[in-house]
Amino acid sequence: MGWSSWLLFFYLSWSFFISSTHESQTYQLQLLQQLRKHLEHPPQLDILEGYNGDLCNLSSSPNLGIVCLENTVTELKIMGDKLVKVSNDFNGFAIPNQTLSENFSIDSFVTTLTRLTSLKVLRLVSLGIWGPLPDKIHRLYSLEVLDLSSNFFSGSVPPLLSRLVKLNSLTLDGNYFNGSVPDWLDSLSNLTILSLKSNRFNGQFPSSICRIITLTDVALSHNHLTGKLPDLSTLSSLHMLDLRENKLDSDLPGMPKELITVLLSNNSFSGKIPGQFGQLNQLQHLDLSLNHLSGTPPSSMFSLPNISYLNLASNMLSGPLPNHLLCGSKLGFVDLSSNKLIGGLPSCLGSMLDKRVVKFGGNCLSVDSQNQHQESYCNVANEEGKQSRCRAVGILVAAIGGAVLVISLLALLVVFFSRRYRSRRTFKQNIISKVEQDNIPTGVSSEVLANARFISEAAKLGTQGAPVCRVFTLEELKEATNNFDSSSFMGEGSIGKIYKGRLENGTYVAIRSLSLLKKHSIQNLKVRLDLLSKLHHPHLVGLLGHCVDSGIQNDSSSTKVFLVYEYLSNGNYRTHLSEMCPEKALGWPDRLAILIGVAKAVHFLHTGVIPGAFNNRLKTDNILLDEHRIAKLSDYGMSIITDEIEKPEAKGDVLKSSHKINLEDDVYNFGFILLESLVGPIVTGKGEAFLLNEMASFGSQDGRRKIVDPIVLTTCSQESLSILVSITSKCISPEPSTRPSFEDVLWNLQYAAQVQAMADADQ
Repeated sequence: MGWSSWLLFFYLSWSFFISSTHESQTYQLQLLQQLRKHLEHPPQLDILEGYNGDLCNLSSSPNLGIVCLENTVTELKIMGDKLVKVSNDFNGFAIPNQTLSENFSIDSFVTTLTRLTSLKVLRLVSLGIWGPLPDKIHRLYSLEVLDLSSNFFSGSVPPLLSRLVKLNSLTLDGNYFNGSVPDWLDSLSNLTILSLKSNRFNGQFPSSICRIITLTDVALSHNHLTGKLPDLSTLSSLHMLDLRENKLDSDLPGMPKELITVLLSNNSFSGKIPGQFGQLNQLQHLDLSLNHLSGTPPSSMFSLPNISYLNLASNMLSGPLPNHLLCGSKLGFVDLSSNKLIGGLPSCLGSMLDKRVVKFGGNCLSVDSQNQHQESYCNVANEEGKQSRCRAVGILVAAIGGAVLVISLLALLVVFFSRRYRSRRTFKQNIISKVEQDNIPTGVSSEVLANARFISEAAKLGTQGAPVCRVFTLEELKEATNNFDSSSFMGEGSIGKIYKGRLENGTYVAIRSLSLLKKHSIQNLKVRLDLLSKLHHPHLVGLLGHCVDSGIQNDSSSTKVFLVYEYLSNGNYRTHLSEMCPEKALGWPDRLAILIGVAKAVHFLHTGVIPGAFNNRLKTDNILLDEHRIAKLSDYGMSIITDEIEKPEAKGDVLKSSHKINLEDDVYNFGFILLESLVGPIVTGKGEAFLLNEMASFGSQDGRRKIVDPIVLTTCSQESLSILVSITSKCISPEPSTRPSFEDVLWNLQYAAQVQAMADADQ
């Protein structure tokens, strides 16, 4: 009887557990389906439509991730495709085709979301969510990671967010939050990552951040912060500080010793660079460009043991650099351009044997005279700076002296009149007795320390190094190409000859052969090749390795360089445009997919690497397709190893202007790729005359029928086509200042693809 009772008890318990688990799963699935409805059925959540299975066994994808712990959802990641288009006119309400519709309710959405009370990780990115973030988000009390980046949130950050005391990562990048950065952030005592980039925050850098000693990453770049940057040396765990493109205008403050990356460019910092910067032994990347820093940079900064990137361009640095300056063994890039430096260039910066890239144009150095000002230019500038400082000191001294004089006169007058006043009151003091009362209030302060911190050891910031580029021998390449036999010759690229080769392991490769003038040492060239090999992106043709042969017979002035790339079997994009090869011609959706891939690659080259890679030889011949018709850009980054990296930089605000010119070149050339995608390769070689005569044809339906590729006309929607026509005309505008940014180009392409997909679905 006893055993029967126990068995019955276990059976009932197990049945109850199974039942409650099933009910919990059903409830959570219903909540996710409600969230899908609130988000207006994004394609990333289509898998939930009609789904009745185990929620915790849903397969994850790059755009959707659901993680459970004991049958309870603890992580939710949804990555949408509604890119934020930067606009100064955004007023916090719905925008057609960018945000969710006017029917979207942020309050209802967050109410549903907070019913998933066990969430520890929440990432909702690029979903078009708009409106102010409600205070009730604090109901997700278990949150450790919150990422709401690339949406349209506006207003201030809700104060009750301070109750999420378990939070260790807060990312609100790419929204429209405004007002001051919250001063209650130190309530988040476990926070390690704080990223509020690309919003509309203004006011001063909050001192509360300096009290969160667990922080490892702080990113507040691309906002409108002003005033003084406080002493940050208390943030002993901080590894990354990004405050680029604000309006901070103080002297540089003290920094924590464990910093690895410091990005302070494009502010208004002034004064000298503190000597303490030369003691940051963990520092790898320092960018102080585009500020108003003066004096001579500390010599010890150049010899830091881990420093690899040092950008001091476009400041007011002056004086000579010491001849005995030492450079750290890892220092690979130095930019001193557009300052007021004089004297010689130290040997560790000027030697052709050292493995580093050094930019120093726009100074008054006694080397490379064609890129330098006369020394008198820098002396005059320095003298003017000294005189202005002397004038400022003189004005300050005069003001202080005047104030002291006025105060002294006032004091004398007070003494004079007080004596007369006291003499008149003597007789009254003989009649009225003097009464003194000691009225000293007593009290107890009620201030209580409210936020006791439990400090956990912060994880050190990891670095992801790109794989080292393989070095091939010339014999290996000769064997792969049968001694560069004519049968392996594929043609002339935009730079150099290209051969098809087969490596010993059977891998097919494309080998580019080019001759470079010996303007650099072999070591310097190999450093540049290594930089090129680190440009990795899904839409860039992969550089597998290189071979440098300096022993060219009868040509001691050249170096033979071989670049070994992955081989793509499906030809270039131009051959898939109808006139060249009608049987392979691509429809409009396929062309859009290729253009989006290339645009992503170019946007990465411009913004995803430091320094950016420009002048990327954009044309349809240099877009290659793999066996799945995935587009990959070739011939990118050639400026890194050719002379284009050394173009003179002596006039004006060089860093800004040269960057803009190069970027506009890529935008302009990409405009021709867009044009060929619309009308076919007939445009090639017709240049400006063609544009002036034919672009007007795009304005009418009849004109488009005459000029647009028939395959495009039969496979596109008119709205999608109109978007491309508009952005194309902007890209190839004769006036560079009116051309769009590459981010804007990419957004328009993705928007056109969405419009086309909706039209195809309707059909």
